[in-house]
Parts: sequence; C-alpha cells; structure tokens
Amino acid sequence: MTRLSLSTQGVLLVVAAMACFSILDTLAKYISAFVPLAVAMWTRYMFQASLTAAVLLPRRGRALFRTRHPWLQVLRGVLLALSSSLAFLSLRNLPVGEFTAILMLTPMLITLISVRSMGEKVSWLRWALLAGGFAGALLVIQPGADDFNWAMLLPLSLVVFSAGFQLLTSYLAQHDDPGTMHFFTGAVATAMASVALPFFWQMPSPGIVWLLLALLGVFSTLGHFLMILGYGRASPATLTPYLYFQIAFATLAGWLAFSHTPDRWTLLGIAMIALCGVTSSWLSGPRPSGPVESEPTL
Repeated sequence: MTRLSLSTQGVLLVVAAMACFSILDTLAKYISAFVPLAVAMWTRYMFQASLTAAVLLPRRGRALFRTRHPWLQVLRGVLLALSSSLAFLSLRNLPVGEFTAILMLTPMLITLISVRSMGEKVSWLRWALLAGGFAGALLVIQPGADDFNWAMLLPLSLVVFSAGFQLLTSYLAQHDDPGTMHFFTGAVATAMASVALPFFWQMPSPGIVWLLLALLGVFSTLGHFLMILGYGRASPATLTPYLYFQIAFATLAGWLAFSHTPDRWTLLGIAMIALCGVTSSWLSGPRPSGPVESEPTL
C-alpha cells in the first residue's frame, strides 16, 4: 500500500477539520437558543482541556506543559476564546453557511499580512480580490434587507481575531508539540470563561442540551487538533485553498439541520468569496517551508 505524502496527509487532515468545524458551528447555533454564551464556552473548553490532559498527561507528564513560547500560547488561547465568543453571537443572527462564507475572508487577510511581513509589495490584484471577497460578504449580510440588524456585522470583526489566531497557530506548530498547543488553548480559554461564568450561570434544560454541549467539546477538540496536525505536515500555501471546503460542509449542515436554503444573492456572495479566496491562494503559490512567521493561515 502506497504511503501518502506529508502534503496529502496535511490536506486530508485539514478537510476533516473543516467538517468538524461545520458540525461545531451547527451545534453552536442550535445551543444558543438554550444556554448563555459563557456556559457554552466554559463547557466547550473545560471539555477540551480535561480530555487533552486525561489522554496526554499520563504518557508525557510534565513535558505536556513545556513550551518555547508560553506567552504566545496564552495569547493564542485568548484569541481563540474571543473568536469563539464572536462566532457564537454571530450564529444567532446568521445561517451556518452564510456565517462560514464570511469567515472565509480570513485566509485572504492572512495572505496579505503574510506577503507584507516578507517585505513584498501587495499587487493591485490582491487588493482587488480582497475587495471582491468583502463585496461578497456584503451580499451575504445584505445590509439593506428588512430583517438586517447590526449584530450581523459581527463576523467581520471575527475575521480579524481569527486571522491573528491562525498566524500564531501556524508559527507555534513549527516550534511546540501539538498536544502542548492543544492543552494550552483549552486551559487559557477555560480560565477566561470561568471568570464570566458566575455572572451568567444557568442550568441547561432540557436534558439533551447536556449531550449537545458535550458534542460541542468533542468536535471543537477534534477539529483544532486535526488543524494542528495538518499544519505540521504541509505549508499554509498548500492548505489554504482546502479551507473553502468548510463553506460546502456548512451550507449542507444548515440545510440538514435548519432547512435553510440561501437565496440567489446570498449564493452569489458565497461564490464571490470562494472564488476570490481560492484565486488569492493560487497567486500566493508554494513557498518554502520554514518559520511560519512568513507563512500564516487558518
């Protein structure tokens, strides 16, 4: 049996992560009607930190906590907690597929930051692609629609925080063990959610919500771990185009779970974001592997 190349393994891991994140977002949208944000976030990250520690601590001991960049690991956890909070609030106002499409502006923003950090001049075409993706996001949000509210702009803020998180993920994946990264992320996010929890605690009801909260933790843990493994095997330039699988997964999940079908303007906006994003990734071309300060992504 032919062994898959590292790049192919990275692609498959990232595509699997996109499927996990689509399920995660679908669960988050459903759960948002039953529990406060702080309860959902605390449950999700407590599950991630506890599961990671239970699996890895007996085998690795104190080595699990060993990192070359402790403050960057803390910052990564903070960015993920902020991103998750914005995602949770955004999903209350947008269907899963549309939310995911807007979030896919993140790789384009990362590409521009990556190019700039390498001292390269950003071409007019790259700026045009980013503008085209932003225009697609406006078609998805439809600010002039009767049912529009300003909370629907939250995903645009989320793009900025998500870009910072992906930059750190890509960099730290080259320096620290995936298990260590996963544990720090869950522990820091749990600590942040724990501060807010006493002010918003509410016992989840009905009982099935407990199961859904547990599944939230499962798919969050699995998705982020697969991402870390993927970026440890292939460069961001190779993997970025495959992030757009999440739009297809999310649109399918929204249809199956909520019977939501995007209208033609929304579909046009989604198509614009995907086309501009994939083209931007293609223009980046393969870059040599090395310190990921110059090669960040989701």
